[in-house]
Amino acid sequence: MKAVFQDTYGPPSVLRVEETPRPVPGPGEVLVRVHAAGVDQGVWHVMAGMPYLLRALGFGLRAPRNRVRGTDLAGRVEAVGPGVTRFAPGDAVYGSGVGTYAEYARAKEAHLAPKPDRLGFEEAAAVPVSACTALQALRDSGQLRAGQHVLVIGASGGVGTYAVQLAKALGAAHVTGVCGTAKAGFVRSLGADEVVDHTHEDPADGTRRYDLVLDIAGNRPLSRLRRVLTPRGTLVIVGGEHGGRWTGGIGRQLRGLLLSGFVRHRIRTLVGTQPAADLARLGALLDAGAVIPAVDRVYAALADAPEAVRRLRGGDVRGKLVIRV
Repeated sequence: MKAVFQDTYGPPSVLRVEETPRPVPGPGEVLVRVHAAGVDQGVWHVMAGMPYLLRALGFGLRAPRNRVRGTDLAGRVEAVGPGVTRFAPGDAVYGSGVGTYAEYARAKEAHLAPKPDRLGFEEAAAVPVSACTALQALRDSGQLRAGQHVLVIGASGGVGTYAVQLAKALGAAHVTGVCGTAKAGFVRSLGADEVVDHTHEDPADGTRRYDLVLDIAGNRPLSRLRRVLTPRGTLVIVGGEHGGRWTGGIGRQLRGLLLSGFVRHRIRTLVGTQPAADLARLGALLDAGAVIPAVDRVYAALADAPEAVRRLRGGDVRGKLVIRV
């Protein structure tokens, strides 16, 4: 099969397509013939080996431990390993796997769900990592309750586009999305009640208060974010693309968790996962039309992976990028 490999950390140019033996599913695993795979910031972090803390956490000190990139997938089951009971060859599935920028990829049965009927494979591939992260940030870390006011900083990105829609689906009374000028109409089309253009207005100036704030891949100081919370409000820090080469956004997240023990505000963070139960929950919302994947562009082949990652880091993407396999 063909797959997107890398042997060293670096820029998108380290990614290349090579032939490799087809993987064999182990116990509790499914082999998926990949039809499409999503592109998310996590792919860049592992590709670049940044921040350096990731390397020490098991991703590989000098080179990536797993040489094939990609996590999101949508496709059809090719074979199942011992103990798999929920899927059979031919089933259309979506979820997360290992090295999904490939014609075939292994995935744990526990990280897959039936593909929503309403979606094609390319739309479904844009869902798992970003939508599960948004759902868990709102429901689990944020403990969103019906009637609350929510601020989503970074509303036009992969996680943000789902966060705006899911906040409304989960009962938020008012959702405010933060983005740049060129993306304001796009965020409003997702269902945001209000859009703040961060190039002209500071969403953390304290003039408005929110029960729940999701700061997605941001870099604003914790003190400024707390200014916009209600007295018992919750701040959830989702990812981080700033903060230096060693710890990146992880440093700000750790400071927030420490501070949370000394203030009335709840400050939380999370590492998103893609459990089958959450994929099924999202599948029901997707089939009902309550949530719609925002796919900016579908790239035509695995060889386009470097360009897809490069464009993602450029910051002009609206929603998600997908690679057709």
